[in-house]
Amino acid sequence: MKNILFIVGSLRKGSFNHQLAEEAEKMLAGKANVSYLEYSQVPVFNQDLESPILPVLTEVREQILAADAIWIFSPVYNFSIPGPVKNLLDWLSRALDLSDPSGPSALQDKIVTVSSVANGGHNQLFDAYKELLPFIRTQVVGDFTATRVNDTAWVDGKFVVTEEVLESLQNQAEALIEAIKSE
Repeated sequence: MKNILFIVGSLRKGSFNHQLAEEAEKMLAGKANVSYLEYSQVPVFNQDLESPILPVLTEVREQILAADAIWIFSPVYNFSIPGPVKNLLDWLSRALDLSDPSGPSALQDKIVTVSSVANGGHNQLFDAYKELLPFIRTQVVGDFTATRVNDTAWVDGKFVVTEEVLESLQNQAEALIEAIKSE
């Protein structure tokens, strides 16, 4: 079975994007192994920290390399990619062999898709990902899923997924599985 690695862009416990990821995970049951990347300890990118490679970065790279695809669940921060996710992608886009800066990275040719829970700014967020992801040499697949936070979630912390969003997630999951099969 193929491996899909989820990157949740909000580090907040109980985040709405994590709740959306859990819905997507259900759709992949029996079709792929799903794991979640723990990256909260990845430091702010600094070339001085690249060599020797930090253990946390070795672990993150190994998980990326073991994945057949990556699914990012991203909030919108100021109409763009959240800083922690952008920082992670900056680290992961660096060459595995620093003596060859244009050489392959852990992200090289990885199949990637993105979904988002936010109260606006999805178009700007998705434009930023659609610009960044090919630049860092990944393969973007599927239509991205966007949804708003239901009003009651701000009170009880429970994100409610509509039938329309579930259908969009299902289509996205199928596109991801199909892309992995053709690899």
